[in-house]
Amino acid sequence: MSWWDTITGRKTKSSATSAAEPHDTFISTPFDPNSAVGVSSFLNTPEFDPSSLHPLAGLDDDGLEYLKLDDEALSDLPGAHSVLPSRGWSDDLCYGTGTTYLAALSVGGAWGFVEGVNRSPPGAPPKLKLNSILNGMTRRGPFLGNSAGVIALVYNGINSTIGHVRGKHDTANSIVAGALSGAIFKSTRGVRPMLIASGITGGVAGIWAVSRKAFL
Repeated sequence: MSWWDTITGRKTKSSATSAAEPHDTFISTPFDPNSAVGVSSFLNTPEFDPSSLHPLAGLDDDGLEYLKLDDEALSDLPGAHSVLPSRGWSDDLCYGTGTTYLAALSVGGAWGFVEGVNRSPPGAPPKLKLNSILNGMTRRGPFLGNSAGVIALVYNGINSTIGHVRGKHDTANSIVAGALSGAIFKSTRGVRPMLIASGITGGVAGIWAVSRKAFL
């Protein structure tokens, strides 16, 4: 307490608190080791399931619905549920075109690789052989991939349209769509190339449709 507090009669905070609120004395209880609860006390209970401690516990089929291919989302047209189920025209357009492009790109790359090896002279240095191989792969790969991708894009569009109009997906849809796709692809080359391309793509589409249903 300062001299000013003595003159004015003002009490300090500590003295006022001690006078207004009495202090309680805390007495700690001795620890009894026999009353301690161990891990086995709840692991051995019948209500506890040890599998709940797994990091992936609870992520069952009900919790991973976004990873499942919902049957209700599949196309309901007859013939759409083959070995490769379809969820609609957009699904066929994207996956069909993409897989066809990548497959043709790989085949074209292999074709260009073999062509580059055969075209390089036997005694050519390694850099010249590598250059010849890269030229062949970059020439044949994109050409074959782009051509097949365009045909697949047109084919899936026509096939989905025919299936929507007819109300079903069958082998006839695939053959007609393949024939029209080949004809459209070679439409600027004349009648004869159109007929040849139409026959080739129609036959390939028919084989693909039959093979899809054969493994169902």
